Amino acid sequence: MLQIKNISKKYQTGDLIQTALDGVSLNLRDNEFVAILGPSGSGKTTLLNIIGGLDRYDSGDLIINAISTKKYKDRDWDSYRNHTIGFVFQSYNLIPHQSILSNVELALTISGISRKERKNRAKKALEEVGLGEQIHKKPNQMSGGQMQRVAIARALVNNPDILLADEPTGALDTETSVQVMELLKEVAKNRLVVMVTHNPELAEEYATRTVRLRDGRVVDDTDPYEVEADSLKEAEHKNMGKASMSFMTSLSLSFNNLKTKKGRTILTAFAGSIGIIGIALILSLSTGVNQYIEDIQKSTMASYPITIEERTFDLSTVIAETPGPGFTEEEADHALDGVYVNGSDLEQASKVQTNYNENNLTEFKKYLDQKDSEIHEYVGENGIIYSYNTNFSIFTRDSEDALVNTDGSTLEDKEESTGRPGGGMFGGNLMGGSTGNFTELLPGVNGEGISTAITDTYDVVAGAWPKEFNEMVLALDKNSEISATKLYEIGVLPTSEYKEIMEKMDNGEVVTIENRKLDYEEIMNQPFYLLPAVDTFVKEENGQYRQQTTADELENLLENAVEMKVSGIIRLKKDAEYAFVSGVFGYTQALTDYLIDYTNGSEIVKEQEASKEINVLTGVSFAPADDEAKIEDAKTYLATLGVTEKANLFRTIMASGQGSTPGGGNGMPGTGAPGQSGEMGEVELAAMFDSYLQDPEDETILAIYESYISPGSYEENMEKFGVVSLDAPSAINIYADSFDAKDKISEAIEHYNGTVAEENKIVYTDYVAILMSSVTTIINVITYVLIAFVAVSLVVSSIMIGIITYISVLERTKEIGILRAIGASKKNISQVFNAETFIIGIITGFIGVGVTLLLLIPGNAVIHAMTGLDTVNAVLPPVSGMVLIVLSILLTVLGGLLPAKKAAKQDPVVALRTE
Repeated sequence: MLQIKNISKKYQTGDLIQTALDGVSLNLRDNEFVAILGPSGSGKTTLLNIIGGLDRYDSGDLIINAISTKKYKDRDWDSYRNHTIGFVFQSYNLIPHQSILSNVELALTISGISRKERKNRAKKALEEVGLGEQIHKKPNQMSGGQMQRVAIARALVNNPDILLADEPTGALDTETSVQVMELLKEVAKNRLVVMVTHNPELAEEYATRTVRLRDGRVVDDTDPYEVEADSLKEAEHKNMGKASMSFMTSLSLSFNNLKTKKGRTILTAFAGSIGIIGIALILSLSTGVNQYIEDIQKSTMASYPITIEERTFDLSTVIAETPGPGFTEEEADHALDGVYVNGSDLEQASKVQTNYNENNLTEFKKYLDQKDSEIHEYVGENGIIYSYNTNFSIFTRDSEDALVNTDGSTLEDKEESTGRPGGGMFGGNLMGGSTGNFTELLPGVNGEGISTAITDTYDVVAGAWPKEFNEMVLALDKNSEISATKLYEIGVLPTSEYKEIMEKMDNGEVVTIENRKLDYEEIMNQPFYLLPAVDTFVKEENGQYRQQTTADELENLLENAVEMKVSGIIRLKKDAEYAFVSGVFGYTQALTDYLIDYTNGSEIVKEQEASKEINVLTGVSFAPADDEAKIEDAKTYLATLGVTEKANLFRTIMASGQGSTPGGGNGMPGTGAPGQSGEMGEVELAAMFDSYLQDPEDETILAIYESYISPGSYEENMEKFGVVSLDAPSAINIYADSFDAKDKISEAIEHYNGTVAEENKIVYTDYVAILMSSVTTIINVITYVLIAFVAVSLVVSSIMIGIITYISVLERTKEIGILRAIGASKKNISQVFNAETFIIGIITGFIGVGVTLLLLIPGNAVIHAMTGLDTVNAVLPPVSGMVLIVLSILLTVLGGLLPAKKAAKQDPVVALRTE
């Protein structure tokens, strides 16, 4: 039962107040056909709209089956209209861009009915009104009577308790009117039908009850329904169900609407896409330039990593505190009346000396080895590389079979060197250390032997990259050249030829070096021999070790040396910015690891580790307690010398002036003039020395110890053997991929310095910061300009989309009223227009991205022509393209929010009357 209790409604227009309903009270049965008659302005349509929840009463109450609506809010009225009311309008009020099936389904969609069920129910409803075969037609393809029957099917599909008809036959001819009235009469058999009409004949023929209104009051009721108040329970506030519209329904409504305006939609989307195209082109160019800059940065950062050495000084501090030549910012603190002394040069030299620091790399390595250390967030692709001072020499034979030390020492004409016995330097010395002709190749990530930074910078012109520890590559410059001096040093060209050239230069002759070609295979087939420093120390019969350095000794050592193979020849690419191989040969970290393991496992190293107080080379103590201990150590050492060592030591003593007079000045045996000792043989000199050692004075033995016998130190010996601790690198190279990451690494090091003791703080020179101090500022300025440009485009696009959406709101005002009439909420209305802007945003985004991709084809050709660089390519990354589409959607939705909100505030009654 529907109870209308003392309903009043007034409308105010300016100062004019019009009473539409004045205390109307009616009780309507659950199933009857009520016709409301009255002249224009009598309040009949207002009463129908209040019953239907489209309009609000000012006072009174509307009670449906004992449910009061007095406290209803907007969402309650929406639910009421959707579940309880069905509307049939004079002008049909069908949504023109939807099929009749979709029009009927709409009420069910708002009710939350599943897709399959609502389609079945909508088809059934259309069949009941005789339109089962025309479900796919649009409203404009149907007659007025057919459209009204569609409206009735829509009103009934949700099985409402009340059907409201506002002049349902007003736009129909007589025959069609009769058909519609018959249909409504049939409907009234099991529900309440309330019809507003101006036609009393139709009301009298079909309605079961007629109510007449005049001036907002009931003046006649042919079949009043009186209910005793005592028999009614008190009305309660209660929601009649849930009503909501899914986003897919909103999309469907908006998409079908846009399809009816294809031309305008495409033009709108294209206009909106202009901003997206501009942004996409800027982004593409920026991406290309940034990629180019990133490649340059990676190359630069690979060339200039943050390098921390055991001993270093802070060059950046010195530079910052050093004024240019003849320039100072300080005012003179004296009168300008003479010549004054400026001591800044000496003070600066003092600063350079005092800025040297010892870095505790062992402690810093512990920090770096912690995976959760802050610095790892910014380390680049090439990672952190630890360098170790391995001690080795590599020998080869030139084309004339001469033995060559590849460190270049073979090219120098040196007389046989002599030195302190403790140093093991007697005889010809062909030993060297790891030299500038050999470079350890930057290792790659994930255990790869060689970094892609190197493989991308060099072309392999013969052979292959090293795979084993004893393989290396020979590196050529961009012109496939190596300096002649280097080729002589590594034995590819004969040593004798080099010496002839030097002799000609010494004689003042002009030397011309012919430009000749060497075959790759010839160089790759040349054998090289690796001799670790530890292998040059051989244990003798007396239990002590001696370093073998003469040519004959080295010949024997090389028989068991590791053969190094030239696995390939590489050439620096034409566009390379930096040559990673600074020497002639490049070897992998595997060789370094081999040398460290081999050396640490050698016999001499193990013996020295077991006896840290006694020098295994001399048998003397590293730190004798007093002079007596020194004398005993000297006697022990001298007694173990062989003939050659004794003779050489004796020559050294005589050359220094001790014992230069016959008969033994200073207690030494006389040999005549100093020059005569050079004419004597080793055996004679050794015999003379032995005769003296039979009864030497302690002072003389002590003098020999102090001058010619070095006790050395444990650390010096281990370094001489080539021992390396993996926990104590000689240098640490930290690679970044960008300047920003490099700055973050520097900050992380500063944070580390703030947590350790003064002696463990790290000092290094940031060469990149010195060289590239202005690059970051330039990049930031460019970025800010681009951001400002993009912001303007976004604002313009938002305003344009807002205007277009507002136009759409004006065009779809009647649709707003229809949706509200079948239960759509204000939120649902906003959702419909947001869905429209969402669709436009998608189309706009795809047009923008698509046009951009097409424009990039000629655009890149122009860039290449203007810059002369094929490496700069404007490119729109896929992720950026998707982001732009999303941005387009957000932009259009944002631009349409205000018009959508305005649409939601539309009065449904006014909206329904809009044509």
